[in-house]
Amino acid sequence: MVTIKDIAKLANVSHTTVSRALNDSPLIKPGTKKKILEIASQLNYTPNYNAKSLVMQKSYTIGLFLTSITNGTSSSFFVETVKGVNSVIEQHYNLYVRGIENLGDYTMINHRRFDGIILMSQSDIDDDFLAYLKEKKIPCVVLGRDIGDSSLTNILSNDREGAAQIVKHLIDNGHRDIAIVEGIKGFKSSIKRREGYLKALNDHRIPIKNEYMVQGNYDMESGYQSLEKLLELDHPPTAIFCSNDDMAIGALNAAFANGLSVPDDISIVGFDDIEFARYTNPSLTTVKRPIEKISSLGAQKLLEMLETEEDTELSGEKIYVETELMIRRSVSSLKSS
Repeated sequence: MVTIKDIAKLANVSHTTVSRALNDSPLIKPGTKKKILEIASQLNYTPNYNAKSLVMQKSYTIGLFLTSITNGTSSSFFVETVKGVNSVIEQHYNLYVRGIENLGDYTMINHRRFDGIILMSQSDIDDDFLAYLKEKKIPCVVLGRDIGDSSLTNILSNDREGAAQIVKHLIDNGHRDIAIVEGIKGFKSSIKRREGYLKALNDHRIPIKNEYMVQGNYDMESGYQSLEKLLELDHPPTAIFCSNDDMAIGALNAAFANGLSVPDDISIVGFDDIEFARYTNPSLTTVKRPIEKISSLGAQKLLEMLETEEDTELSGEKIYVETELMIRRSVSSLKSS
């Protein structure tokens, strides 16, 4: 059987260089990589991943952990997170996906099982998990939540600004009675989107009404129930900002069930820009939160960390991926009213 050492001898390079070339490492020169791949092809080299794991003390497994898979994580959010990570690690690593809430303890998280961890963090209840990873010195990238730790790589969207932008869009269209359906209590995304809503109202000197602030649960059912609750008010809102698209879709259905036309009778907007948002009737005005892009960038950063020599000091970084206002057909203008 042809081994990495055989290829290294013919290419006159170290076996580490051969390993990097075969694993498509960015740390190796293109010319050297091409030479090694040509030799490997000529020798019909087939990698033995079990042997590689033993020799290099690697598991070839990346862990993707979410705060919760069942509570407050929509199917679209979950799929885009997995797609983003999986598109980068490709065939070089196995992907293990789990919700932190399902872990009895953290003892199964160790170097033998995981080369690195990607955490899609939705709440500060993850802080204990992060502290454990730091203590065990397991490479980690944190997505989705500002963790305020400069030693870790943190990739997130500016949800506060995105929420303020879409509420401003409602205000620009003449709306003053604007409600919010909030996300799960304690989730940083819920807090930031609420802050953006309040900022837009304050910036335009629009009074804040507590009855227009309804607690949701990031699912369609809570969006449906929240709209029904708002319609019971003596002065229902003319527009509703739902803190994610799933709740906005629920609100759309509640409007139709109550004989209302969207956007003629009430305007509804969301957040995230899930795939279904383009195909609702009417199509949903929302904020694009590029989850797949955030996740793929996180995977790239983790692989760079894993390719770096162990004795190299790594520094964290905070990366913001911008949100984008997606204007569609679920908002009407009250300017002429």
